[in-house]
Amino acid sequence: MLRIANINLPLEGTEKDALALALKKLRLEKDQVLSFRISKKSVDARDKGDVHFVVAVDMALKNEQQVLKRLKPGIASLLPPAPSFPKCSAPQGVRPVIAGFGPAGLFAALTLARCGLKPIVLERGEAVEKRARTVETFSNGGTLNTESNIQFGEGGAGAFSDGKLTTGIKDKRCQLILKELFDHGAPEEILYLAHPHIGTDKLPQVVANIRKEVIRLGGTVHFGARLCGIQITKNQLACVEYIQNGEKHEIATDALIVAIGHSAADTQQMLYRSGVNMIQKPFSVGVRIEHPQSLINQSQYGKFARHSALGAAEYHLSHKLPDGGGVYSFCMCPGGTVVPAASRENALCTNGMSAFARDGENANAALLVDVRTEDFGDDHPLAGYVLQRMWEEKAFRAGGSNYHAPVQLCGDFLAGKETKKLGSVTPTYRPGVTCADLKAVLPGFAVDGLRAAIPFFDRRLKGFALPDAVMTAVESRSSCPVRLPRDERFESNIQGLFPCGEGAGYAGGIMSAAADGMRVAEAVLKKRGMMEE
Repeated sequence: MLRIANINLPLEGTEKDALALALKKLRLEKDQVLSFRISKKSVDARDKGDVHFVVAVDMALKNEQQVLKRLKPGIASLLPPAPSFPKCSAPQGVRPVIAGFGPAGLFAALTLARCGLKPIVLERGEAVEKRARTVETFSNGGTLNTESNIQFGEGGAGAFSDGKLTTGIKDKRCQLILKELFDHGAPEEILYLAHPHIGTDKLPQVVANIRKEVIRLGGTVHFGARLCGIQITKNQLACVEYIQNGEKHEIATDALIVAIGHSAADTQQMLYRSGVNMIQKPFSVGVRIEHPQSLINQSQYGKFARHSALGAAEYHLSHKLPDGGGVYSFCMCPGGTVVPAASRENALCTNGMSAFARDGENANAALLVDVRTEDFGDDHPLAGYVLQRMWEEKAFRAGGSNYHAPVQLCGDFLAGKETKKLGSVTPTYRPGVTCADLKAVLPGFAVDGLRAAIPFFDRRLKGFALPDAVMTAVESRSSCPVRLPRDERFESNIQGLFPCGEGAGYAGGIMSAAADGMRVAEAVLKKRGMMEE
């Protein structure tokens, strides 16, 4: 099969039009085509007077090799075989354990289950269906469940965001991950869109379907089960301990995949006390900023902003500060909402999410400033968590000590004055907001960085510095402030303990975490001699 890339397709263009344009490039007739599909699709809006799609098509042709030989270089390429799960020999050893069932744990479990190892999964939060109800209850002003919330529970933090599947990593596993998500209920367009997303309304069912597949293959999933200890014999993992329904349990095992996500500070403390090596890692802090989605559409697409073929527009912005630090947008949620992402009592943090349709009135994104390890003020490996908690507790108090979030209008923030009254942009955060001065919530370097970056972003994206844009604090969980070093076999200094995903400092989003989960699962298979090196 050949791939023909860089085909400019009008916004009104159809699959039939894409095929005709591809055939024109190849100088072929339609009767030479055995099969055809659009494999990549993105929006080119660099010229606001000519917004169009750029597509790639995959075609199976008669006499494929002959066609490829006569083409000029770069017009078409031969597709490599599609990636697949590893082929393994007969299962060996005791059942491996996976702590955490976010994207990393989910795909680690699926990989091991497909190879017959029947993994045991420990997830401190609830199954995603029940978790969704718990999250909604808290958003409506109910009590925070510190074990099951937007951070903890089946599907991880990504299950209640936008379900974004974009990634900067180049890993053949990504294609397989997308196919698995599609096979388990995700929309087909994730297979070809340049910036695919599933949406918070659809992702939970996909996650549940993958869990059912793991169980069908012999895996076991324990919900409400928090990893609370490990037993080590001669530097080799011998047993894991977990608490479920107030009772302590043990599982004898020689392989533990630690996929606990970026917010499990208590579990990290337990691992540190147990002798697991850890080092500080930079992270970020900032706010969520909300604009009218119509403003973003107009800025990105110009006169095409209302075109029916275009969805809600996205953006990604970054700015280098004089001191070498950076300010950047992250987890941009078109047509989405700002959500309460707290997992600790008396501490408040935010996140963003969108439904698949992305049809909400507002756009929101995290606006983050780099927090470098020299900002930690302490050389303890877990010092970053202390900073996180301090800022989240300040946000909790500034919001009224009731999980209402402190907000400030962008114009007031830039002018250095407290917001007294909201303007034309209605905040989407529930359970509610409190007008404030975010200078009291954020570190000084973050305030200075944001004030320097927002006018710069406004020059890149017209209207970004809208005076009535709403800034909601605090966004502090975009990444993990610690890394668990691992060797070439993906093990920590404790043999049999495999750090994995965002909580280990090796991923930054659904796709990279899922790919790392597969990579670490393969390391377990190799150690057991079930898979070739």
